[in-house]
Amino acid sequence: MSQIFTVAGLSCQSCVGHVTGALTALPGVTAVRVELGVDGPSMVHIEAGRALAESEVETALAEEGVYTIVR
Repeated sequence: MSQIFTVAGLSCQSCVGHVTGALTALPGVTAVRVELGVDGPSMVHIEAGRALAESEVETALAEEGVYTIVR
């Protein structure tokens, strides 16, 4: 299952690494790809064997820094 989340707070490749690591650690996630936004939010593409709850993704992001899902 593919899901895309718009995420604020990423500003560099180090941020991308933190977010990718946190989301890859979630059960069922097989791949994470981040399109780093230059002047705004980034797009985070997640492949998983199940649907991820938005709250689950938010919790994983919050544990890594000030990354938030844009609604």
